[in-house]
Amino acid sequence: MMRIILLAGARPNFMKIAPIIRAIEKHNISSRTNRIKATLVHSGQHYDHKMSQVFFQDLKLPRPDVYLGVGSGTHSEQIGKTMIGLEKVLLKEEADLVIVVGDVNSTLAGALAAVKSGIPVAHVEAGLRSYDKSMPEEINRLLTDAISDYLFTPSLDADDNLKKEGILAEKIFLVGNVMVDSLLHNREGIKRSQILSRLEVNPKSYALLTMHRPNNVDSGEILLRIGEAIKKISLRIPIIFPIHPRTKKNIEKFRLKRFFEDKHILFIEPLGYLDFLKLTTNARFVMTDSGGIQEETTVLKIPCLTLRDSTERPITISQGTNTLVGNKTSIIIEEATKILDNKSKKGSIPPLWDGKTAQRIVSIICQRTATGVSTLPQGRENNVG
Repeated sequence: MMRIILLAGARPNFMKIAPIIRAIEKHNISSRTNRIKATLVHSGQHYDHKMSQVFFQDLKLPRPDVYLGVGSGTHSEQIGKTMIGLEKVLLKEEADLVIVVGDVNSTLAGALAAVKSGIPVAHVEAGLRSYDKSMPEEINRLLTDAISDYLFTPSLDADDNLKKEGILAEKIFLVGNVMVDSLLHNREGIKRSQILSRLEVNPKSYALLTMHRPNNVDSGEILLRIGEAIKKISLRIPIIFPIHPRTKKNIEKFRLKRFFEDKHILFIEPLGYLDFLKLTTNARFVMTDSGGIQEETTVLKIPCLTLRDSTERPITISQGTNTLVGNKTSIIIEEATKILDNKSKKGSIPPLWDGKTAQRIVSIICQRTATGVSTLPQGRENNVG
C-alpha cells in the first residue's frame, strides 16, 4: 500500500484537495492492488470557522487526520512551524509521497519538509507564474516547483514556464485544473444555496467584489484608488462585498469607510464555498484580486475584472473572461462600464478543465509507483493519464 500525505493549510487549498481525496477513494474501490493510504494534514494556516471549517463542511472533506495548528504569524514563522510539525508526521507515517497544492506558505513548507526527509513531492497547480516577485505566492510557486518530482500543470503555458526554468520535461504532466473539479462536482449544492434570498438580491442585479492581497489592502493610497472606483461603479449597479478580515481592518485603519460604506455597497461576512459560488454564478460581473476566482469566472463565463497588474493565470485572459485592470481608478471604472454597456469579452473554457483532473493525477501517480514512487518516466512530456 502506498502512503501519501495530502497537505492543506489555507482556504484556496481546500477546493484543490477535495477532488484528489475523492479520486483516491474511487481508485481504492476499483483497485485490488496498488491501493493508497491517504493521510490528510491541515497545517492550520487558516483556522477560524469562516476561513476553514465551513469549507470542510461544504466540500464534504473528511476530518483532518493531523492538525498542526500553525496559526497566524509572519511568512517565516508559518513556514517554519509547518515544516517542524510535518516532519514528525512524515517520519511516523513512513510516507512514500507528499502532495502539496497551490501556492500558500503551507505549500512551500510541505515541499521543503518532504525533500529534506528524502520523500518525493507532487505539486498540483505547478508552473503558474505572474513574474512579480513582490508577491509571496510567486516565491512559493518558484521554490516548490524547483524541488518537486511530479509537476501537475493546469494549462500549456504552465508547461512552457517550467521548461524555460530548466525543469525536466519528464517531470511535467498536463492534467487540467483541479479547481474546476470542485466547481463541477458541487453544481447541485451551489444551486441549492439560499444566499440570494437571504441577501434579497436577484440574479444579474449586482456586481461581486473580493479583495484581500497585501499589495492592494495594505496601502492606504491604493485602497483609496480602488475605493473611489468602487463607489462610482456602485452608482450604476449595487456591489456585494464579502469582506476579508485583513481588508476590513485596513479600511478602518486608513479611514476609508466613506468609500466602502454606502447604501449601494453591501458588506457581508466571508462566505462558505457553496454560497460564494452561488453569488459568483449569478453576478453581472466580479471584481477580485484572487487567483482562483479568475478561473471560476472563466468556467462560469462571468466577466471578471482582476484588481492586479499581473496574473499567474494568463489563460483566463487569453481564453477566458478575465481582464486585468490593476488599481487605477479610471481603468477600473472604464472596464466595468464596458460590461454594464454589454460590451464585455466572450470567453471559452480551456482544454482539460473538465472535472477529471484529480482522476488523471491519481492515475499517473499509481502508474509510476508500480516500479517505485521516486522513479520518474523517461522521454515523456505533457502526459495525461
